[in-house]
Amino acid sequence: MNKIIYIASLLVLLSCTGTKTEQQKPMEVTATLKWKTDTILKVPESVLYNVADKFIYVSNINGKPDSSDGNGFITRMTLDGKIEQLEWVKGLDAPKGMGVYEGKMYVTDIHKLVIIDMATATIEKSIIIDSSEFLNDVTTDAKGNVYFTDSGAKKIHLYKDGQVSLWSSDPLLLKPNGLFALENSLRIIDMESGLFYDADYSTKKLTGVAKDIPGGDGVMQISKNEYIISCWQGEVYYVNDSTTQKILDTKEAKLNAADSWYVDAENLLIVPTFFGNSVMAYTITKQ
Repeated sequence: MNKIIYIASLLVLLSCTGTKTEQQKPMEVTATLKWKTDTILKVPESVLYNVADKFIYVSNINGKPDSSDGNGFITRMTLDGKIEQLEWVKGLDAPKGMGVYEGKMYVTDIHKLVIIDMATATIEKSIIIDSSEFLNDVTTDAKGNVYFTDSGAKKIHLYKDGQVSLWSSDPLLLKPNGLFALENSLRIIDMESGLFYDADYSTKKLTGVAKDIPGGDGVMQISKNEYIISCWQGEVYYVNDSTTQKILDTKEAKLNAADSWYVDAENLLIVPTFFGNSVMAYTITKQ
């Protein structure tokens, strides 16, 4: 069975599994603006909240997304939206996804995985990924394994024990972007197909979770079966099992919704607006 037929079959299956849920009263989820920064950021692509130090980190491309110009930097902010240090770490090219584990920050930077020592705010190591095209999102699991996508080359890589290896190049991956590491599997949003997948760590087999999420960028978990997915063009979706609900749309305001983050303790969704040069935070309410 070729991948086109498989994806078509998967879409039909997801349509069928969504029917029973749609007959039930859907949960109403709303996003209410809480704060936004001034437009002093420089093409913010990704945000991350670090529980250990209670800071928000923002990757700033500061130029073209594929330009190796040395202009990129990471901003550090407080949880109430105040910029604590605009250029916390600089000297990057076009930084995108970020992940943190035990005091180290892992950042994709076009063709490199950059490791930052957070205590000293210095670049510790830059690893060039051979044959990479457009490295994108990052996630870390409970063991410190670092997974990151190459949206251009349709691959997912793994950084483990100081070595980078190819984790998946499944033909179903058309433009993999956002990742979220669970205990036993990896959640993946594909920007091109709009499909949300679960991939078992052992078999790496992709199983469809939800569909119709165009331009998916960031994946966030609210609870076991609940997720929020931000979409680059300016939409945010709430996903519960196989059903999806659009909870935010900023396209008319010409604000993107790039690789976002959800702070569970605050019910707070933090969204980098990319070309909007700001970060916006929304309180998420479920009824």
